[in-house]
Amino acid sequence: MAGATDRTGRTEGAGGYGELLRTRHAARLLGGTLLGRLPNAMAALAIVLFLRAHGAGYGLAGTLSALYGLAVALGQPLLGRAVDRRGQPRVMAAAALLAAAGFALLAVNGPRPVPIAVAAVLLAGLATPPLEGGLRALWPAVLAREEQVQKAYALDAAAQEVLFTLGPLLVTAAVAAASEAAAVVLTGLLGVAGTLVVVTSAPSRRWRAEEREAHWLGALRSRGLAVLLAACFCVGVALGAFSLAAVAYGDAHGGAGAASYVLAANGAGALLGGLGYGARTWSGLPERRLRLLAVGLAACYPPLLLAPALGWMLPLAALSGLFLAPTLACGFLVVDRHAPAGTVTEAFSWVVTAVGVGSALGTAVAGAAAQDGGGTGGFAVCAAGGALALLVLLCTARILTAPHPETETEKDPSRAPQPRFSTSPEA
Repeated sequence: MAGATDRTGRTEGAGGYGELLRTRHAARLLGGTLLGRLPNAMAALAIVLFLRAHGAGYGLAGTLSALYGLAVALGQPLLGRAVDRRGQPRVMAAAALLAAAGFALLAVNGPRPVPIAVAAVLLAGLATPPLEGGLRALWPAVLAREEQVQKAYALDAAAQEVLFTLGPLLVTAAVAAASEAAAVVLTGLLGVAGTLVVVTSAPSRRWRAEEREAHWLGALRSRGLAVLLAACFCVGVALGAFSLAAVAYGDAHGGAGAASYVLAANGAGALLGGLGYGARTWSGLPERRLRLLAVGLAACYPPLLLAPALGWMLPLAALSGLFLAPTLACGFLVVDRHAPAGTVTEAFSWVVTAVGVGSALGTAVAGAAAQDGGGTGGFAVCAAGGALALLVLLCTARILTAPHPETETEKDPSRAPQPRFSTSPEA
């Protein structure tokens, strides 16, 4: 794929994003992917509200919500591998319809019989189409220059902050306008709508992965990718711990409102960091840049342990998010450099899984650590996650700098890889 190798070192600012979005198909693919990924930001809340409204206890509601998250984490790389083998439209459209059917089944069934509710949640999660991985696989075929691909990754990572802010608001609006069941059904329908926007586009219909070597490990046979996934898992721990710690902090400093402000500040910091990172053209190997960004990410978490008054906490929360989107965006470049031929969608989907599972663990550990009150224990877990991510990258620098033997960088690691797909500029 594309590594960032433009040597000008110039900063393009907002105009660079305008040029990117004016590129044929780019705005459609980004917008459709974000629309189709709204269920990821809506489902947890929609499931809990629906089950509670129909008499389920917090235990069952929380368990089914967590089960959905784990099912998504498991299904993404499996569906990603299917996309690499059979193309995007057939796999993603069918998956989106199955996921919507799962949400509809839950809305019709309710919390009981429990086995049917479990099956519905599992279907909705396992069938969630791998739109994240699919979009990142498409960028090199759609964008003309390598620095545009880097910019697209940064915009993608930054836009996630808007996505996870908008999702809960849509659930709340659907409940207020109709019912909890309507919110659940809407979650599935939005996934179908966004997926159709993507898979009916010319780039998605024409995209084909490279020929791949048959191997049961698929993308995971790359040592560099395995290292990166370990680092992503640790970043996920930090993210999950932050969300829980923010709630614990809010309990000690003004309730749910304070927690919302802290989470919003963190998201704003990530959004600004991602947009700023993408506005600049970077030179050099992305693996080296990733380690530097991880230093910034790890360094910005420990100040949260001060847990000061809200007025001081908000800038600290924003600072802790500043390096998040840049780290993820740079990580996306590294993923493709190390993914074995023909496994790019699966490789990107494994990143989703690693972050998701790490986030679930981080939330659980932070919940136990936050018993001290004030969120300090939870923020300590957050800081530990960031430090572990950096440690993984530093200790495995040699492995991560050498791309997988199947990539084009085998003979000359300093040479930027070219797009893996042969697609015309008009595709």
